[in-house]
Amino acid sequence: MSALALILANRGHSVSGSDPRNSHTVERLRTQGVKVFREQSSANIKAICSNVNLPPVVVVSTAIPKSNPELKATKQAQLEIVHRSDLLAALIQAQPSIAVAGSHGKTTTSTLLTTLLATTDQDPTAVIGGVVPYYGSNGHAGQGRLLVAEADESDGSLVKFPASLGVITNLELDHTDHYSNLDELIKTMKEFGQGCRQLLANYDCPILKEHFDATAWWSVKTAVGVDFAALPICLNGNQTIADIYEQGELMGQITLPMPGLHNLSNAMAAIAACRMEAGLSFEQLKQGLADLQPPGRRFDFRGSWKDRQIVDDYAHHPSEVRATLAMARLMVTSGLSPLPCPPKRVLAVFQPHRYSRTHQFLNDFATALGDADAVLLAPVYGAGEQPIQGATSQSLAKAIKAQHPNLPVKVSEDLNQLTLLVQQHSLEGDLVLVMGAGDVNCLWSQLELLSETQRYPSSLAA
Repeated sequence: MSALALILANRGHSVSGSDPRNSHTVERLRTQGVKVFREQSSANIKAICSNVNLPPVVVVSTAIPKSNPELKATKQAQLEIVHRSDLLAALIQAQPSIAVAGSHGKTTTSTLLTTLLATTDQDPTAVIGGVVPYYGSNGHAGQGRLLVAEADESDGSLVKFPASLGVITNLELDHTDHYSNLDELIKTMKEFGQGCRQLLANYDCPILKEHFDATAWWSVKTAVGVDFAALPICLNGNQTIADIYEQGELMGQITLPMPGLHNLSNAMAAIAACRMEAGLSFEQLKQGLADLQPPGRRFDFRGSWKDRQIVDDYAHHPSEVRATLAMARLMVTSGLSPLPCPPKRVLAVFQPHRYSRTHQFLNDFATALGDADAVLLAPVYGAGEQPIQGATSQSLAKAIKAQHPNLPVKVSEDLNQLTLLVQQHSLEGDLVLVMGAGDVNCLWSQLELLSETQRYPSSLAA
């Protein structure tokens, strides 16, 4: 909710919240006048109420448990409680908005869209799930006409967003803690699309193609029968060159400073949205493409450690893991990379996220991770869920070995042991690709603290 807090503070509202972890985001909020408590305590609610003339409105998300002491104190004080989605819906309704939804790529697409609008002097308001490098933040209170919002489908609340333009990147079953089957997800996404004035969708996604009636379609596979297309001419490890078509007419060629066909699709969605909702010319957009960067935790280079390049990525679904590893493999095979040095191998460090997702997609994760040269697994990050029998990293390791008998795989008991395993099983020249939506992103700081004099278990790297 930090993006909403930042926007409200910049618009003159008194904003406060709590976060036990100190971070760049927290410090940025403090500089904007947001009061951030270090502990989640009922005393915070009492302190806030004692310092304001009017009763405060308390904003919560689905992730806040009923046992949260601040939420309990809010109910006892009979304060107004508003769900995060209702607040975002109000912002979306207040001005022309583009809402980006989909199972994968929505953070990257909304970041690229925001960046293109910003670099063409549109100054959009932005509410994004990751850090937009152009702003150095996940939220921005712009002065321009448009608002760009990432529309998260995980709890179904995106149906509240009446956007001028809805964008759906793709669709497949995920968030099985909320959706029991694909039909439920399709129903929710249809309701989202019907609530938008126009809908832009990915023609390359078979589920979208079969079930949705979009205003416009984009593709990276064909220019026939679609409104927008980006057909790749060159796919290598550090960039993508493609011809851009609109209504079947060749508009020109672009160079995207990001590898991977999935990133080309994300960029095409952003370009199409800019054309439909902002009316920007192809030449304007072509100039803005040169400054595009992925959001934070999307193939995020953290630094070099003992001649290993450490990259952090948010991938936590089999399709995301597959796409991220394919991009990394392209860097190895092409000898070209946006990293300081082209990698020689890919060591995948993966943390399964949620027991429900691990249970549902165990074999799919095993298949996806097979494109690595070696795999290290962290324990499942439960995200508040209760354990499910068989939904463990040990079970995933067995599934990987069953599908890829020659692939080295190790399972750690905790983050400290995972750090030691990285030291033991990595080689000079490796790309250590850390993937997951939990606390595995702390691995870089753990590596920095690791003593060279420590003793480690037998090597897997040979």
